[in-house]
Amino acid sequence: MTDSSFAVEAVNLTKRFGDFTAVDGVSFQVERGEIFAFLGPNGCGKTTTIRMLCGIIAPTSGTGRVAGYDILTQPDQVKEHIGYMSQRFSLYDELTVRENLEFYAGVYQVDPAGRRSRLEELISLAGLEGREGDLAANLSGGWKQQLALACSIVHRPPILFLDEPTAGVDPVSRRRFWEVIYDLSEGGVSVFVTTHYMDEAEHAHRVSLMLAGRLIACDSPERLKSAAQPGSLLEVECEPVVSALELLPGVAGVKEVAVYGSLLHVVVDPAEDRATQLREALEGHGVEVQRIEAIRPSLEDVFIGAIGAATT
Repeated sequence: MTDSSFAVEAVNLTKRFGDFTAVDGVSFQVERGEIFAFLGPNGCGKTTTIRMLCGIIAPTSGTGRVAGYDILTQPDQVKEHIGYMSQRFSLYDELTVRENLEFYAGVYQVDPAGRRSRLEELISLAGLEGREGDLAANLSGGWKQQLALACSIVHRPPILFLDEPTAGVDPVSRRRFWEVIYDLSEGGVSVFVTTHYMDEAEHAHRVSLMLAGRLIACDSPERLKSAAQPGSLLEVECEPVVSALELLPGVAGVKEVAVYGSLLHVVVDPAEDRATQLREALEGHGVEVQRIEAIRPSLEDVFIGAIGAATT
């Protein structure tokens, strides 16, 4: 890595495809050893941003540096110093676990003298002991994910880009995957990960919320949640939910109402007895209320609030 304060820097990165702006003036920095998450719905520009930073596509305007190298003028050097794992798991199905690792070790020109020990280390890291001879095509989604991650770091890159790495993978595999990510981060690797899973973004040191090609917030999960609500957040369990959803916005002191699974999350002015006021309003209109309690906002609440602020 060349001399640079940050592992990744983006300054007004913009990408247009004809009349469509996929990424619109995005700026941020990623610290060395930091887990940095891009959180947003599908189609918001996360993958396009990561592909520009990896030197795969050129930005329409703006600049960026990765590992100290300019993404416009030094894309080859950028690629040499990063690991990249796409959501499609770039594996060769007709090759075994070990053969996939050997192939990528050759592509990244891993020193032959230490290649054998490096592959054994990666097989252990990925939990693939005993599966070295299995064809990649026969692995479950979770094991394919672990193998793809191992292949992307075979050359010990200082920066790792992960594009929706856990899409379609079971919860147990997701948890195991994040344990490996934490180990890499503690070892000094900077990890840039895109995701649309709200709970997954909680694992990052910092989270950037992206909507329609723009960054609408960026901070640690805790600070985002602490600063998110302009009032108190109440969780409401009631029946029927649809009736409550229609009624609550008209109740005095209610600032925002959102569906959260089978529940409602209601932002209210931080005054006393708001819960009692909501209960009376709902029950007065025939809505059965099981529970109303104050809760801390989740990242999903933060994102919904940020979307509302960005679109008004």
